[in-house]
Amino acid sequence: MAMPKGFRFPVEFAVAFPQGLVLVGQVGPDTEYQSREDRAANRPTRQRIDEVSGQRQWKATVTDPGETNAKRASFEVTLLADVQPVPTTAEALPGMRPVELVGLTAEPRVSGNGEFKYLSFNYRAAGFAEAASGVRGKSEPSGKAA
Repeated sequence: MAMPKGFRFPVEFAVAFPQGLVLVGQVGPDTEYQSREDRAANRPTRQRIDEVSGQRQWKATVTDPGETNAKRASFEVTLLADVQPVPTTAEALPGMRPVELVGLTAEPRVSGNGEFKYLSFNYRAAGFAEAASGVRGKSEPSGKAA
């Protein structure tokens, strides 16, 4: 049996990002594309809903300090939660904080143009690990509704 297109592989955070991740900026809603006509008519923007889990999608820009290629070091992670996930760690520098993701999945995809294509991944997570956990992969996501 073949794997369906869009299959998401569960992956441990420490395996995918051995040096961790740094959140750059804030977490925000992942909104659907809005045409010029929609903006002119002042129609509200709609937040995307994940087709697999049915949860709202949030996006965050992160940097992988372990990536040697500067063009691939920063990327977006999609967070799936009913409420906006809030990072639990303090800022190391203004607008930058080390984070650990829980419920991490990776979906392979082809990136690049022309003859310069390469394998990359779409990462999705359930939220941020608690700051005081100390144990990777054993924390509850912070983006779950109470």
